[in-house]
Amino acid sequence: MTGLAIDDAAWASAWRVRSPADKLLLSLGLVVCALVLPAWPGSVLVGLTAVLLALGPARVPARTFGRAVRLPLAFILVGAATAVVEVGGDGIGWAPDAAARAGGLVGHALAGSAAVLLLATTTPLSDLLPALQRLRVPAAVVEVASVTYRLLFVLLTSLTTIREAQAARMGYASVRGSYRSAGALTAAVLTRSWDRARRLQDGLAGRGMDVGLRVLPEARPSSRRFVAATVAGLAVLVTVGVTAG
Repeated sequence: MTGLAIDDAAWASAWRVRSPADKLLLSLGLVVCALVLPAWPGSVLVGLTAVLLALGPARVPARTFGRAVRLPLAFILVGAATAVVEVGGDGIGWAPDAAARAGGLVGHALAGSAAVLLLATTTPLSDLLPALQRLRVPAAVVEVASVTYRLLFVLLTSLTTIREAQAARMGYASVRGSYRSAGALTAAVLTRSWDRARRLQDGLAGRGMDVGLRVLPEARPSSRRFVAATVAGLAVLVTVGVTAG
């Protein structure tokens, strides 16, 4: 267990053994469909497809997938609320096509988020980064993603350790104490994580690791059946979305 629910779900997923390139094709195809197809019924079908694939064949826990959707959903709802408000000479009011605009924005964004989460909950980043390198993604982009991924666990470890120490000292026994402890926790986590990241960088530089950490990825051959099913499924989604829309 890594401590991150999405990462744990990716390692335990039934699609863990599948080629990352195959899953990239599926998820990116669903994202494109979510963006270009009409919100009804195209985005709805894309979102349902992503959720059903995650909870069904990929065996991602429904609770983990649902919790992962909550954060992007909050941003989507805030964006939808601001998109339907219109400021004019008479003050603030609703846009003429507020309902259609809000529905389209929420539909496209939720479907795209579900497609991205399908990839995130079935593919560990340690599998995805080598696949991105093989797809000729710039090395700098891959390296930044790798460093960010490692620092997440530095932050998580620091957060857990400090919060447990505060709780043991009754730091959250009252509302006022909780605010004080939360502020101290934020400051301590940032400073400790910065220090650990700097020491990690110095250690790697001292070992001559100035071109990234090279590892031998596990070979996961592509499945022709999976690719064919993906292409056929995306074609069906496009056809139904365009025809019914």
